[in-house]
Amino acid sequence: MSARQPGANDRPVYLDYQATTPTDPRVLAAMLPYFTEKFGNPHSASHRFGHEAEAAVERARAQVAALIGAEPREIVFTSGATESNNLAIKGAARFLRAHSRDAAPRDRIVTLATEHKCVLEAAARLAEEGFALDCLPVERSGLVDLERLAAAIGPRTALVSVMAANNEIGVIQPLAAIGALCRERGALFHTDAAQAAGKIPLDVAAMGIDLLSISGHKIYGPKGIGALYVRRRPRVRLMPLIDGGGQERGFRSGTLPTPLCVGLGEACALAAAEMAAEAARLLALRRRLLDAVTRRLPETQLNGDAERRLPGNLNLAFPGIDAEALLARCPAVAASTGSACSSASIEPSYVLRALGLDAAMAAASVRIGLGRFTTEAEVDFAADALVAAIGDLKGR
Repeated sequence: MSARQPGANDRPVYLDYQATTPTDPRVLAAMLPYFTEKFGNPHSASHRFGHEAEAAVERARAQVAALIGAEPREIVFTSGATESNNLAIKGAARFLRAHSRDAAPRDRIVTLATEHKCVLEAAARLAEEGFALDCLPVERSGLVDLERLAAAIGPRTALVSVMAANNEIGVIQPLAAIGALCRERGALFHTDAAQAAGKIPLDVAAMGIDLLSISGHKIYGPKGIGALYVRRRPRVRLMPLIDGGGQERGFRSGTLPTPLCVGLGEACALAAAEMAAEAARLLALRRRLLDAVTRRLPETQLNGDAERRLPGNLNLAFPGIDAEALLARCPAVAASTGSACSSASIEPSYVLRALGLDAAMAAASVRIGLGRFTTEAEVDFAADALVAAIGDLKGR
């Protein structure tokens, strides 16, 4: 057994970093003064309290921009990736259709069957408004077929939305190739980068990305804050979802939460500084865990591409095992059976089904997310605990 052997009252080993991450203590320390000492409204222009809050927000905006190779003025703060995705998809599509000068307006949306629910539901809402929706399948690996995608992007395509890294299987899509296709055909390219930002290098200019969504709580920042990158050259225009005082270049009205903006900025700065080292460490931990499990359970299957995936992600199928029963039998390990946003559903993961897994294999799959605070001892303990629980369920 590993060195870590928690007692009955200990908290479980946390291996669900795709669901959420703990706020880094350094992020919390940066935020705290803006709750009490520097509490001004960043939109109050007539006194020092407002000025120092505004300066903190603009510093955070620059930190977010630097992480993805953007300009600070291209960053719009939101409440999180769900809002960012909705603003990008609905805002861009509605604006293009309303202001089209072409005889055939751009009224088609292209996305993938494995996208996050908020992307799929936003696109479905547009379909109810008369937009055409192409929801493309993916390969068994979880990757998009670029030829199929190219064939789907026509002169009436307004927007293509493809997730940078999948929240369940961790598969990283070829963003630069997708961006090039969209640019050639005059369609906007949006990517939900909630899982990718801060974990893999992103460059919106080099990758041809027009709109990009970020979530604070996926990168060791606070919950309740996110950002949307909106390209300025060539300019991307959006119809806002929220009416109000016209903050955030008119894209997102409402008083900005200064402490949360500061937290997101600090989280992005830390991620940028530590990304390479953290990725290497997580990749080593991922290999260690996978080897420890498959050595004793060789029938274990890895869902999604083995190489083009986030360093800290594993999605494993254990044939003949019900994943919910496994996690119930193994309370010392905090993992999940899929997206936290879909955990209330009793249906097998739609992402895994899109990869071609049958219902039984999808229901036998566990998502394991390693992160900044995961240790070797925890990985060893988790492998032992999962293997032992599977043995119990199989009556070994």
